[in-house]
Amino acid sequence: MMYSVIFGLILLFMFYLISRIGRKKVKPFPKHWHPLLMANVLFYQNLSGEKQVVFQQRMMQFLSEVYIDGVQLELQELDKILIATSAVIPVFGFEEWHYTNLSGILLYPDHFNEDLEFNSKGQSRNIGGIVGNGRFEKQMILSKKALYHGFNNTSDKNNTGIHEFVHLIDKIDDVTDGVPERLIKHQYAIPWLKLIHKEMEAINDNQSDIRKYGGTNEAEFFAVASEYFFERPDLLKKKHPELYGMLVKCFNQKMTDVPKDVRP
Repeated sequence: MMYSVIFGLILLFMFYLISRIGRKKVKPFPKHWHPLLMANVLFYQNLSGEKQVVFQQRMMQFLSEVYIDGVQLELQELDKILIATSAVIPVFGFEEWHYTNLSGILLYPDHFNEDLEFNSKGQSRNIGGIVGNGRFEKQMILSKKALYHGFNNTSDKNNTGIHEFVHLIDKIDDVTDGVPERLIKHQYAIPWLKLIHKEMEAINDNQSDIRKYGGTNEAEFFAVASEYFFERPDLLKKKHPELYGMLVKCFNQKMTDVPKDVRP
């Protein structure tokens, strides 16, 4: 309904005003979040104890810099944990990272349509997350249902939260084009584009196990391939070794803490 969209716009405006005033202080990591992470986040489970502490610190830093609120839902601790986890995973290979192009996140209870409506019957509701542009600049909208599915299903190579944060990483140079200049060194840019186009062609010819949506354009390929990389690294390495190697360089993550993947 329209009132949910209006409410969302008001919240986004509030995020913008608050972000102009200043950031929150970094709070200590709540100890009871550790078992929640162990139960819900495979990436975290596979980290050493020392790296888990670093991951916790990175989560709290992110939560101090970005405002999160729910639309027609009461925000739960696990909501914040999974959102922060989605933000930290793709940049964990870097000692420090700040999403300077993000100030607020709205969490919707379900998928939504192009009009940002999640309880409308008139239009298909198939969007799990978006990174805003124009008046929604520096904002993200996520579906709670899609967010949770990304972490509950560890075998489908999909993760909406990671997907949207990879778009933000791509966009940090102000262009969402599948070539994250902050991550890919100049000498790798042309080989990366050639690899993208080769892999996209395979997707569109039904000759790839990479999700079909990755064949839409270069930006979506980068986000979809990144989901695969973080969800099923060993499978990606086996089936797409060149792509895996390029993403290792891109994200500066050799995945040394991830055990051999025994899933089909």
